[in-house]
Amino acid sequence: MNLNLKGRVALVTGGANGVGREIVNALAADGAAVAVNYRSSADQAKEVVDEVTANGGRAIAYGADIADLAAVQQMIEKIVADFGRLDIVVNNAGLAKRQRFSETTPADWKMQIDACLYGAIHICHAAAPHLEKSGNGRIIALIGDSSRVGESGLSIVAAARAGVVGLVKSLAREMGRFGVTANTISLGLVETPHDKAFVDANREKLVKLYPTRRLGLPSDVAPAVALLASDAGGWITGQTISISGGYSMV
Repeated sequence: MNLNLKGRVALVTGGANGVGREIVNALAADGAAVAVNYRSSADQAKEVVDEVTANGGRAIAYGADIADLAAVQQMIEKIVADFGRLDIVVNNAGLAKRQRFSETTPADWKMQIDACLYGAIHICHAAAPHLEKSGNGRIIALIGDSSRVGESGLSIVAAARAGVVGLVKSLAREMGRFGVTANTISLGLVETPHDKAFVDANREKLVKLYPTRRLGLPSDVAPAVALLASDAGGWITGQTISISGGYSMV
């Protein structure tokens, strides 16, 4: 399905690897110009930009720590200067540290809340005027199903991402009058290089938690993001959509 994003400009945070990388390529394939945000993966971000360019699209990489509001504001200003507009924001970047809650420290809390919750707040706040000006703006936030149903070992990131759900629903109500939609995609365990060691060590046990009897792939996620970014998703807002192979059915 051609979702016709030609003329639109999208920002994908954490766009250099894994799910973010797949989203960048999906949006570009449907015609969007894409700003690829990264924090420390400059080489991988360049690879993604080169992939998009080789396929006839347009993309530029932007290094910024989304936990730093000033850095985010500067990045958004640069994106708008380079592309002339900003229509779509995909809050994909985050940070999860698996550990028992009783073993966590304030430093662990700050690290994950800064990246997962404040990161989304910073991006949305800096992008909001441009999305409203677009008249067809889109906010899409990715979280894990742990934020909806709870999961042992992921209490801090679950709490942070649950805050993102509340943020996005509120923005859907507040910004809808300007043509902006805001939705959350809640994921089951998606296989990426980041979780490879954990998945490989626990695959047999993990797949039993999923009715589909497999874990997710980045390619399972990107089409839904592209749909929500497009005109075809224009009457979907304030929703939390689960892409989880049936792990969560609430």
